[in-house]
Amino acid sequence: MSEDDFSYRDALPNGPAHRRGAGVNPGNRFESVRLHVLGEEIDRQWVERQNGDGSTNRVERQVFLDRTQRIINHVVKTSDVPFDWTLNPYRGCEHGCIYCFARPYHEYLGFSCGLDFETKLMAKPDAAKLLRQELASPRWRAEPIVMSATTDIYQPIEHKMRIARQCLEVMADCGQPVTTMTKSALVLRDTDLWSRLAGMNAGRVTITLVTLDAELAQKLEPRASSPAGRLRAIRELTAAGVPVTVNVAPIIPGLTDVEMPQILQAVAEAGARRAAWALLRLPYQVKDLFLDWLTRSVHPDRARKVESLIRQARGGKLYEASYASRRHGRGPIVDQIAQTFDVFTRKYGLNRDIRPLSTAHFRRPDLDGQMRLFEGGDACDG
Repeated sequence: MSEDDFSYRDALPNGPAHRRGAGVNPGNRFESVRLHVLGEEIDRQWVERQNGDGSTNRVERQVFLDRTQRIINHVVKTSDVPFDWTLNPYRGCEHGCIYCFARPYHEYLGFSCGLDFETKLMAKPDAAKLLRQELASPRWRAEPIVMSATTDIYQPIEHKMRIARQCLEVMADCGQPVTTMTKSALVLRDTDLWSRLAGMNAGRVTITLVTLDAELAQKLEPRASSPAGRLRAIRELTAAGVPVTVNVAPIIPGLTDVEMPQILQAVAEAGARRAAWALLRLPYQVKDLFLDWLTRSVHPDRARKVESLIRQARGGKLYEASYASRRHGRGPIVDQIAQTFDVFTRKYGLNRDIRPLSTAHFRRPDLDGQMRLFEGGDACDG
C-alpha cells in the first residue's frame, strides 16, 4: 500500500479539538494494562513538532488493509434491528462523531475507541470481488443488504479508495436490494448507481441529521458534511428519483431535542419521504468520551443539565443495553420527543411511503459463465 494511494494528511487547525471528535484516547477495555492519553498531551506533542517557519506538520491518518474472506455479514436478530444483512467496506470512521455507538467495536481490533477510531482505519479492498462471489452463491436469497450499519461508507477515505462505489456497481448490475446511511454529501458522487437501483425499487439512501446548527454539527461530527450539505444531498438524490429517508439521530436531550420540528420541516421540503429518530446511546467508554466532549464544548451549567436529562431518559443511568429501550429510552422526556415526532411527521407528510425494497430484478453474477448452468434467467454481467 503506497502512502500516495491510501494515506491522507490533514493540517491541524488551531485549538484543542483539531477537527477530531475525541478529546481522549482511552485504553482498550479488553487489555489488562491501559494507557489513557489525554487530548491535551496529544496537542502538546503536535505543537512541539511545528516547523521552524511556523507551519505545522500534518498528522497522518493510518489505513490498514483487512483481507477478510467474507463480506456479507449476518446480523443477530433483535427487536430494534430491522435488517438481517450488512456490508461494511471500512472499520473505524474519520467523521469522528463523538457520540458514535460503533466506537467500542474498534477495541476488538486492539485499538482505542477514542482517537484511534478516527485515525486508525481498516479498509477491505477485496470487498467488491467477495461480494460478487457471495451474490453468485445459490444459497443467497437476495435479501436487502444495509451498507454502513456501523461506520459510514462515504467517510473521507472513500474519495480515493472507492471501495463502496465498487460494491454498489456490483449491486446495481445484479439488482441486489441495498440501503445505506450516511452523513456525507459524497453520496452524490454515486447518484447514477443509486438512481439505477431506485429504478428497480432496490435502492434507498438514509441521511442522518442531528442538528441544523452548523457550528454545533462541526463540534459533534467534525469531518462529516455540514447540515446544509446534507440537505443538498437530499434534494439532489430526490431529484434523481432516489427515495431518501432521514434519521434524526441521535437526539441529545437538552441540546438538540428542541430542533425536531425545524429538522422535519427542512427535510420534508428537501424531498425526504420518510423519517425516524433515535436517542443518544453511550455504550461502554463512549460515556467517558461524550462527557469529556460535553464539558469542553458547551457551558458547564448546560453540560450538567444535558447529563441529567440523559439519565432521566435512561432510568438514572447514562445507557441501558436492553433491546426494548436502548434505541428510544423511556420516561416523560422520551414520551415528549415521540409525540413531537409524530405530530410533525404528520404535518409535513412524512412516512407515507413504506414500500419494502424489491428483489424482483435480482440476477446472480456471471462468474466465468458458470452460473448460467444453474439460473433460469439471465445472469448479470461479470
